[in-house]
Amino acid sequence: MSNTVELLNKEISQPDLWNTPERAKVVLQEKAKLTSLLKKFDDIISSYNDIVEFETLFSKNQESDKDFDLDILKEAESILEKANTLKTECLFSEKYDSNNCFIDLNSGAGGTESNDWCSMMLRMYIRFAEKLKLSCDIIGVVDGEETGIKSCSIKIEGLNSYAWFKNESGVHRLVRISPFNAAKKRMTSFASAWVYPEINDDNDVEINKQDLRIDTFRASGSGGQHVNTTESAIRITHLPTNIVVQCQNEKSQHRNKETAMKVLKARLYALKLQQKKQQTDQQNTEKGAISWGNQIRSYVMQPYQLVKDLRINYEEYDVKKVLDGNLNNFIFKKLSSDVKQNNE
Repeated sequence: MSNTVELLNKEISQPDLWNTPERAKVVLQEKAKLTSLLKKFDDIISSYNDIVEFETLFSKNQESDKDFDLDILKEAESILEKANTLKTECLFSEKYDSNNCFIDLNSGAGGTESNDWCSMMLRMYIRFAEKLKLSCDIIGVVDGEETGIKSCSIKIEGLNSYAWFKNESGVHRLVRISPFNAAKKRMTSFASAWVYPEINDDNDVEINKQDLRIDTFRASGSGGQHVNTTESAIRITHLPTNIVVQCQNEKSQHRNKETAMKVLKARLYALKLQQKKQQTDQQNTEKGAISWGNQIRSYVMQPYQLVKDLRINYEEYDVKKVLDGNLNNFIFKKLSSDVKQNNE
């Protein structure tokens, strides 16, 4: 990796590079990515060496100390978590992996139970983003009649946001004893996630203003951060595809429109990718029916504990831990599987 950075530095020093802006952009992005990975690797090694040094000095001068041992254990666990994160980041290689991303959540078959499951998924992704030190902003939400949410759109911001979340697209199935069922029956419910990158390059997505219908309305419900009585909320309909996006989380109509346009551009690019994948028969569309046949992961809370990624047959047994945002292993396993398939 260090050798690659040296080669990139040599290329950057060549005056001819700047005659081709696209190539210069790629080289600079690749250098930034590798430099970041190397820094994280050096930090992990430094932290590990510090632990070894402290342990050696302490063992020579004092008897066993439980508090010290616990501190060392916590630091070791922190290093392991950072190492696992770095291991996953080394697999990020697609065009928009470094970009921010949007996630659309929708409840499916199951009514109130599915609405509650949709809100649980929202919490899971917010917690996962927090663990990665990424910011999460709720753009809009439609509440369920009794509890939970029918749908929600969120934006994840920070380096590699799309890479971390892109494989969450699909239908997620929950099996549990329903707290909303008087007979305490075991219920199955579904919710879907659709993840797509924020697009900053206008060359990838062209939007004709004549293809847009823009409506304003009053922000309402718990989804808006600043619910008000002015028509600051924006709804944009892309007429050729019938894609509808809306944003109501800002006080300013202008800022809501700006965010909605970013979401629309990202959705159109995601649609473009889906169509390409369908044409090459690499995979089915990720926005199939939200029911039995299109699942990517199942979460079973009763009669046993199990979270299983059905695409790669990877399982974990601590459901609560996963729902608290510990998705790193699932992300790494899926990315590793994709790399292996691409190399075959």
